[in-house]
Amino acid sequence: MTQDAALEDEERKTLLVALAREADALRPELHRYAARLVGSVIDGEDVIQDAFARVFATAGSIPPGTPLRPWLFRIVHNRAIDALRQRSTLRSEPLEMAFDLADISVVGPEDALIQQDAVRVALSHFAELPVPQRSAVILKDVLGESLADIAALLELSVDAVKAHLSRGRARLRAISNVRSEIPPPPSPEVLNFAALFNARDWDALRRMLAQDVRLRQARRPEISGAADVGRFFTYYAEYPRVRIEPAWLEGREILLVSAEPSGGPSYFMLLEWLGQKISLIRDHRYATYVMDGADVMLAASR
Repeated sequence: MTQDAALEDEERKTLLVALAREADALRPELHRYAARLVGSVIDGEDVIQDAFARVFATAGSIPPGTPLRPWLFRIVHNRAIDALRQRSTLRSEPLEMAFDLADISVVGPEDALIQQDAVRVALSHFAELPVPQRSAVILKDVLGESLADIAALLELSVDAVKAHLSRGRARLRAISNVRSEIPPPPSPEVLNFAALFNARDWDALRRMLAQDVRLRQARRPEISGAADVGRFFTYYAEYPRVRIEPAWLEGREILLVSAEPSGGPSYFMLLEWLGQKISLIRDHRYATYVMDGADVMLAASR
């Protein structure tokens, strides 16, 4: 290897280390953006997983000196838009872009109050905004990005960002936050899983795994196969004790995980079933940020 090639290889390794460090530090913030953009904390984590896979697959093509933060936001933004397009195609619905630039407003001193409202609003409400308005409100009011940085990320002028921000804020304020639905009781499968988990009957839980079951955890490679995924319960036997309880999130059954004896929920698991067998476990132990903005409802008692 020539001296120049060795230097180039060393620079690439340094870039990869810096990229991994920046990506891990930004992950909660990137998830907040993706989750609100796609309207789901669960789907938002899928966007992050997919985006990060692309990030490291293309890391070698990053020009030297590229600011990593905006580059990572752009990758996540593009992947979230792809996910929205796929969803709209599956539902045979158009993805509303609505680049209407009327009613340009100066961002004023009421920003702090508006930002508090935007952080509290349910994720599902963001989905009611056209995508440019949605992006502008999330980036400005939830993540606190500057107008100039938002304009660069969305490839718009600052005046266009102000327009989308003004209209998006107005729409959010018009959306009712009243929720009247009553959560249904848990399914027998989830109720049984929770009872066995809390009783620490790990062998019984392993018997519930499908042969081709998969385990998906943030910051960890995906694992497949009942033998390997079965070790998931071995780890929980060694961790500080936790309890789980059935709940609902975004219309899906989840299992809230809380530290014993009296800790509140800090993350959740999501199971997928094939008949009476578990086909997928999504465990967010290493991604507690996914609970940020999660509109969780405890399952009704049977």
